[in-house]
Amino acid sequence: MTQKNKNNTYNLVDGPIKESLVRMTLPMIFGMIMLFSFSLVDTLFISFLGTESLSAISFTFPVTFTIMSLAIGLGIGASAVVGKCLGKSQIERAKEAATVINYISFVIAALLVLVCWLFMEPIFRMMGASENLMVPIREYMVVWFPGSVLVVCIMTGNSVLRACGDTKTPSILMAGAGLINAVLDPLFIFGLGPVPGMGIAGAAWATVIAWTAGFSVLMYLLVVKRELVSRTFPSKAVFVSSGRAMLRIGVPAAGANMMTPLAAGIMTAIAASFGNNAVAAFGVGARLEPIATLIVLAMSSSLPPLASQNYGAGRLDRVGEAYRMAIRFIIGWQMFVYAILAAGAVLIARAFSDEPDVIATICLFLWIMPLGYSMQGIIILTNSSLNAMHRPLSALYLSIARFFIFYVPLAFIGSKLFGLAGFFAGAVCGNLLMAAISWRAFNNALKKETGLSEKPAAGLAAK
Repeated sequence: MTQKNKNNTYNLVDGPIKESLVRMTLPMIFGMIMLFSFSLVDTLFISFLGTESLSAISFTFPVTFTIMSLAIGLGIGASAVVGKCLGKSQIERAKEAATVINYISFVIAALLVLVCWLFMEPIFRMMGASENLMVPIREYMVVWFPGSVLVVCIMTGNSVLRACGDTKTPSILMAGAGLINAVLDPLFIFGLGPVPGMGIAGAAWATVIAWTAGFSVLMYLLVVKRELVSRTFPSKAVFVSSGRAMLRIGVPAAGANMMTPLAAGIMTAIAASFGNNAVAAFGVGARLEPIATLIVLAMSSSLPPLASQNYGAGRLDRVGEAYRMAIRFIIGWQMFVYAILAAGAVLIARAFSDEPDVIATICLFLWIMPLGYSMQGIIILTNSSLNAMHRPLSALYLSIARFFIFYVPLAFIGSKLFGLAGFFAGAVCGNLLMAAISWRAFNNALKKETGLSEKPAAGLAAK
């Protein structure tokens, strides 16, 4: 059984792999539900404001996910570095890396948010937003942007806890923030008593307040209770060395994750060529996708700490075994999810809209796109495993290839040949081809690492 050490970390180098994966993944499933409920709950309540507001929130998704991708990427860097240090039993070195990531994530997030704020209108107009839609988009984003710096810090801080083998605490934090958001959404959007209805801006305020609460609790845990982050500013030498190690993985990982919103922006623009109803439906589908791929996303957070610690300890056999075990499960699970979504497509669509054209388009999305979610799972878990093995550039190249050689181009070609159905089917074909390439890429990387680990100690030191 996996043991918890006196320094609030778990040893993931010994014990059954399946037990470790289950122990870390189960809390993440619940936490991920609450994390992605932010956008889903926002979308559900905003849908009551009408198709225009629903279309506006759909246009914001690629931009908001860009900020989230930065958070995920920096968190991947922190998790990989901290996890490898723990695998080598370098506890103080792990604490240094955890401390530095908090400063770096705040600064980088603030800079990105500033750029997005300054170029807000050109960005959304480039995506195809009309003048009418720019009004609700502005109302939402002027509130959301400043608060998004907090979510970057939350995501990276949670990654430190996960690198230590603790997925339960981050899940509880995400659940609490999600609950706050769900309670405040209808209150701020529609108003009640002395609280005025703020419409789409109310959804943004509810989210920012929830993030503020989550950030406050997380910093208390990291700095005061767990002492995983130092209260003092690190020395210049520590800052440079830890920062360089984290950014070497975090920057490519963030770049890889940012391929998702960039591709989503292009996909939204393609959907816009079919009209506002298609954009609204595509936006609903994009927000349902994280729920449908929930276990994939949970395992993409629980698999890397296990891989990082074993990579640091030189247990590459356990890294490969954990990866293959996760892939086998995900393929079967996602096909089961597809069957549920396809059968309940009409009911799901009616929960978001009462307009026949929008309902029909949401159903079309649910009958086609989820077919590729199992392949998407292979791609996601491969990238997270490569980052855990300190091969961020390989993960970045795979992400670029996925979106700009397979996923988007095939979706575009399909849209031209077969309309909206071809648009969705082309995206599925892109995921299928990329999954096969990703599987091969991981196994090749594992063979190379195994060959390096078998060299003499001098060879390892040179590496």
